[in-house]
Amino acid sequence: MFTGLVETSGIITSIAQSGSSMRLTLKPQETFELKLGDSVSVNGVCLTVTTLGANISFDVSPETMRSTSLGQLKSNSKVNLERALRFSDRLGGHIVTGHVDSTGTVTSVRPLGEYTYFTFAAPKEVLKYIVPKGSITIDGVSLTVANLDHSTFTVAIIPHTLSVTNLGVLKIGSRVNLEADIIGKYVERLLGKESTDSGLMQLLKEKGFLND
Repeated sequence: MFTGLVETSGIITSIAQSGSSMRLTLKPQETFELKLGDSVSVNGVCLTVTTLGANISFDVSPETMRSTSLGQLKSNSKVNLERALRFSDRLGGHIVTGHVDSTGTVTSVRPLGEYTYFTFAAPKEVLKYIVPKGSITIDGVSLTVANLDHSTFTVAIIPHTLSVTNLGVLKIGSRVNLEADIIGKYVERLLGKESTDSGLMQLLKEKGFLND
């Protein structure tokens, strides 16, 4: 479990392909205390530490390669890193599992004052859990949704976040990992499509907890 508050970034030092899987090795930009078997969010993907030293390695499964953007990484790519949440930690972002729902694509980058507005195209299976002013995880970064329509959503990113994460290098066409807020998924699951309480369902939609 993570919070979406990136602790540091890492630089990819090597990528070893093995069939449809790969071993990803990176060098953290700052001191990053870990032990073998620890979980780390790498661009929003929960991976397990398999080797330790000056560099850290992770084995990436075929399913993770298929459903995330990790397969597009190259040597010298910058990635966002966050260690798993401890129960004593503050939850400064929101609850993030590190289990990517899908990927999205940057469609617009628009500086406005101190902020930069990024718009992302996303699949319907992710968009249905997104609400204005709600939380979304983009490449492991917890962000607030500024705007939403039937096929895209927009976030406003402050200069600090752009400087300490890899979001600052995104451009139109860049592919990112998306994880929707898990609370919406549990609400949908508990109510179920077969729910007969149409009044409750309508109320949840009106209050922004569910999308059509």
